[in-house]
Amino acid sequence: MKLFLAKEEGKKSEAKETRMDFEKSSVSIKDDTEMADDDTAQNPESSRKLSSDSDSSDSEDEAEQTQQLRALESDLSTNPSNYDAHILYIKLLRRRGEIEKLREARENMNVLFPLTPAMWVEWAKDEASLLNDSDSESVEKLYERGISEYLSIPLWREYLNYVLQHDPKVCDSSVDGISKARNLFERAVTAAALHVAQGSQIWDAYTQFEQSILLTIDQSDIQAKENQVQRIRSIFHRQLSIPFANMKSTLLSYKAWEVEQGNSLDAESDNVDGISSHVASSYRKAEEMYNARAHLEEHITRQGISESERYQHFMSYLDFEKSFGDPARVQSLYERAITDFPVSSDLWLDYTRYLDKTLKAGNIVKDVYSRATRKCPWVGELWVRYLLCLEHGLASEKEISAAFEKSVQCTFSTLEEYLDLFLTRVDGLRRRLSSARGDDVLNYSLIRESFQQATDYLSPHLKNTDGLLRLHAYWACLELKLNNNLTAARGVWGSLLKTCGSMLEAWQGFIAMEIALGHINEARAIYKRCYSKRFSGTGSEDICHAWLRFEREFGTLDDLDHAVQKVMPRLEELQLFRLEQESKSLTEVTNQRERPLKKTASEKRKLGSIAIDEQSPAKRQKSTQNQKKLHEKENTRGLKLAEANDGEEKKGKVEEQVNEQLVKDTYSSKTRLYTDQCTAFASNLNIRAIDEDLKQFFSDVGGVTAIRILHDKFTGKSRVSLSVSLSEFVYADMHVPS
Repeated sequence: MKLFLAKEEGKKSEAKETRMDFEKSSVSIKDDTEMADDDTAQNPESSRKLSSDSDSSDSEDEAEQTQQLRALESDLSTNPSNYDAHILYIKLLRRRGEIEKLREARENMNVLFPLTPAMWVEWAKDEASLLNDSDSESVEKLYERGISEYLSIPLWREYLNYVLQHDPKVCDSSVDGISKARNLFERAVTAAALHVAQGSQIWDAYTQFEQSILLTIDQSDIQAKENQVQRIRSIFHRQLSIPFANMKSTLLSYKAWEVEQGNSLDAESDNVDGISSHVASSYRKAEEMYNARAHLEEHITRQGISESERYQHFMSYLDFEKSFGDPARVQSLYERAITDFPVSSDLWLDYTRYLDKTLKAGNIVKDVYSRATRKCPWVGELWVRYLLCLEHGLASEKEISAAFEKSVQCTFSTLEEYLDLFLTRVDGLRRRLSSARGDDVLNYSLIRESFQQATDYLSPHLKNTDGLLRLHAYWACLELKLNNNLTAARGVWGSLLKTCGSMLEAWQGFIAMEIALGHINEARAIYKRCYSKRFSGTGSEDICHAWLRFEREFGTLDDLDHAVQKVMPRLEELQLFRLEQESKSLTEVTNQRERPLKKTASEKRKLGSIAIDEQSPAKRQKSTQNQKKLHEKENTRGLKLAEANDGEEKKGKVEEQVNEQLVKDTYSSKTRLYTDQCTAFASNLNIRAIDEDLKQFFSDVGGVTAIRILHDKFTGKSRVSLSVSLSEFVYADMHVPS
């Protein structure tokens, strides 16, 4: 034992350096003070100035830290789920050396979040630096809490080193101390035995410990020495049968140790020549297993890859191990993955599903579920399966109730998760109500309280949903079957109808219960209450037809006649309502089809007005003058030929009257699209324009009923103008293509 401690002297000195974090600060301050005293003796004026600057700087730093502490405390009081704030708060308290607040901060964080293995080591070392070796038990409890959350080889090594260096009984190599150390080593190798990358570190430490015990045995006690040699040899053999990354170095160490014991072996060779056949066979098998996993180990331990890539490599590795069907190896790999991804809900769900499938129940599965719900408390499925796991393990009502109360305090992403949680709780109470044992006798009041708690929480959020209906239907069923209380069952349906009175399924469920119990009059009374209510879809018609079927099957002729008298007017009313709704829908469809036509005409009016507005003043003035001259010219020609045109004017008037009558007849039609009537005139037409050109040009204008090109009365040629009969006013700049 003393030799082992001597070998660990370097580690001890390192531990002493790390365990005195708080003392270092005081030592550093003391050294700085001594140096300052020397400077003061040599240069009093300069030292006074430096001292003043240092004091001012320290006071400013302290004030800044105090302000930062208050800000973090305020932040955590309002938002205790702020992970980063917890980390900063702990670091700042540790820097300031505020021990009591630091302990409280760590405990508060551990309630909400898992501490990393490094944080557990830091916490344990801080506590160890403040305690004597005789008070090592409190530090060991911290290490125990850490290893219960993670499979961390560095954490296990720190724990083992602390016990070997600070436990008085272990240091004195007493029988109790050696037994305690061996038990701890056995726990460590059991936890780390299948850790391919780092597990051999625990085995090496175990071997060194037993070798130090061998050196303390009296040479004259041959039997004790032989027993200890066999113990060490057994540890070597166990280690050589497990696939590790450095198996060859372990083999060389074993052969060198056998040579020290007087056996003839080639200690320089890494082959298995000279060792027993069963050990050699186990070694070869382990070596083959490692070679098959070496590339997978390289993937998950590779540096410089993203977290998502590492996660996928773990999943591939897990699929590989599952294909071999060794639950111990699969579980060990899951624990390694959890250490790297402690808050991955998908990983925890996959892990717990695997355990439920392979181990079913037991303390191992319960422990995993306990850790999973602490790491990912926002996943409702984990809590549901945790409750089922506790029930499988025959946990007490006190333990199950405590887990359930914790779960309802969590925040889930969907209301369905809360509903599933409440139903799972009720399911468990129902199953255990008849099989309760001893002091764990259950009362139906627990079921009623759970249902009431569920409805109080979910009713405002699940109104008119199938989930709330399922909850109340289940409640009413249990009131009848387990509590034999018809009044309570009817009360459950009544409370549901107050919240979900417009839900057809709620009324149907209430009626079905009464019919199943043979209470025909009560079912008829419910039909009378709900047949006139308005339900979604065809629910209103469905409830009327259901009442008629009910009276045919269970009622008298008078009951059927009464139902018909009530239902038929209601059905006619509903049919009329449906027709009105269909008519409105058809009108809306028609309006939607016409709306694009109106929009096109409106856009043309806007484009025409914009084109006119965009003309320059000079161009606009010139156009006006040209139109004025043209008008005067036409008037002069009309005066000169007045007499000759009398006959033609009468003919033109007759044509205009005919056209006006045609427009009136057109707009008096029942299929009129628009109510406005007008005739638009356009000029500056191309002299070669014909009717077909104009019809094609105005084809996209809504409401055009007739197009006429105006001709000269004497020559018969086009007057480069036209009239367009419209069913609405269309103000647009109409240009006919050449």
